[in-house]
Amino acid sequence: MHKILLFIILMVSMQMYGQQNITGQWNGILNIQGKQLRLVFNINEDSGKLTATMDSPDQGAKGIPVSSVSFENTLLKLEVKSAGISYEGAKGENNVIKGTFKQSVYSFPLELTQEKVEKKIIAKPQDPIKPFPYRTEDVSFENKNDGITLAGTLTLPQQEGIYPAVILISGSGPQNRDSELLGHRPFLVISDFLTKNGIAVLRFDDRGTGASSGNFQSATSMDFARDVEAGLAYLRTRKEINSQNVGLVGHSEGGLIAPIVASRSKDVAFIVLLAGPGLPGDQILLLQQELISKASGVSESDIVKAQKENQKAFAIISKATDENQLKTDLTNHIVQILDNDPNPQIPAGITKEEFVNLQVQQLTSPWMRFFITYDPRPTLRKVKCPVLAINGEKDLQVPPKENLSAIQSALKKGKNKRFVIKGLSGLNHLFQECATGAPSEYSIIEQTFSPIALAEMLQWMLLQVK
Repeated sequence: MHKILLFIILMVSMQMYGQQNITGQWNGILNIQGKQLRLVFNINEDSGKLTATMDSPDQGAKGIPVSSVSFENTLLKLEVKSAGISYEGAKGENNVIKGTFKQSVYSFPLELTQEKVEKKIIAKPQDPIKPFPYRTEDVSFENKNDGITLAGTLTLPQQEGIYPAVILISGSGPQNRDSELLGHRPFLVISDFLTKNGIAVLRFDDRGTGASSGNFQSATSMDFARDVEAGLAYLRTRKEINSQNVGLVGHSEGGLIAPIVASRSKDVAFIVLLAGPGLPGDQILLLQQELISKASGVSESDIVKAQKENQKAFAIISKATDENQLKTDLTNHIVQILDNDPNPQIPAGITKEEFVNLQVQQLTSPWMRFFITYDPRPTLRKVKCPVLAINGEKDLQVPPKENLSAIQSALKKGKNKRFVIKGLSGLNHLFQECATGAPSEYSIIEQTFSPIALAEMLQWMLLQVK
């Protein structure tokens, strides 16, 4: 009897000791298809109960409530129901927790430590190697209109002089100044190439990302356009920059933002649209879904069904005038889809109601509502500076045929005669030489950015800045 009692007391003591040592900040890095994503769990203890929040610094998200926390016999369990996330890991030697992170149907190994962790830079063949044959400078500039500071890197040719310059504008999602994605750093490669060839380059962290302040989650393309305008104003203060020869290079969503800035600023000498949208966002998303689904082997009937469901959702968003009513209408639409599906794909660990709410939140975010309803063609008609628009012919995200045609038509209607429209064979949305163009290939392709596309840009730019 005494031995049993002693064993129970010992176990209770171990659990209390474990809880005391599980509190604090736990850091880890998820590796997802070649992309590194930092995660932070902040675990607290109050009156014997554990609570926690989750941060995703690279996505600009902080303080996400963790639904449940438990730590018993070295086993830590965390659940974030709102995002369909769970984590289970065992605390071992050296104060390291080794376990598995799950979201939806996907699982990834994840180690947590209370030491600060940094993302590992995975070198790609095209990554430039120091020392660089040009000058680099970490800089910052203010978007005074929105009260935020953007941080970036300015690269300048080695010799003293006054140079033409470009600002690089990233695609959708929170991007750092290198536009780091799936182990690739395309903006680093582009800036290296252009600067070696006599063109200064400013690239910067998106607002709320890296060293830039601001809130990324509440921003739309119009907010990002003001950030670019702040970059233009900054370059005008630099004696090394020829303010008459400053252009914009935008990739994907950046190719939507560049015309916005150019249409309202005479300080833009030219723009380069890399896989830039020419059609309204809802049409692009439908085309994207169809092409990627086909490349992934989805049946034609399932594609048609999904297209109809998404068309209705986009129509609800486009016609909405009241946010509360919009959320109600989308909720009813998604519930009906799930009720009509004999095998609804709801992630494990999340209720139907939570899943629906998550979908509605994503569809009604400021960025998504703007993108779905925004038509870039009226803005393109207002662009009077020279334009280069290029797409990879295997791009499944911003389909080249439809979007390049729309860009060309809009520029012609605006009586802009100084443009070049071109599809580049064999390249995907990231301008990599590829097999199919499917996003699943991005991380396994060694090439970061096609030399052919780089040369195409440079040759055209040099003609503009003579």
